[in-house]
Amino acid sequence: MAITATVRRRVTEDHVSVSISSYSFPHSSINHTKVKKGQQIELTGEIARVDEEGGRVTVDLGPLVTIDIDKVRLVEKYRTPKRKKPLRDMVD
Repeated sequence: MAITATVRRRVTEDHVSVSISSYSFPHSSINHTKVKKGQQIELTGEIARVDEEGGRVTVDLGPLVTIDIDKVRLVEKYRTPKRKKPLRDMVD
């Protein structure tokens, strides 16, 4: 799952404080890129729990973060392309 978060400030050289919609607590994330205050970044994690009645989902971003279902979107993990021929046949 992917969540869009807004950068609040840089905490350390490696961490930024971010604000996540519908999550009432500050969240810190590891980020080595040069981001600025107000910039939006994407956080990804695995689904831990879904509350369909309440319309909320819990995502594992390191700590568990529970947010509204409409604030997350499904993304696929990168998978390397499969070779059509084994590597040995290509070398011969």
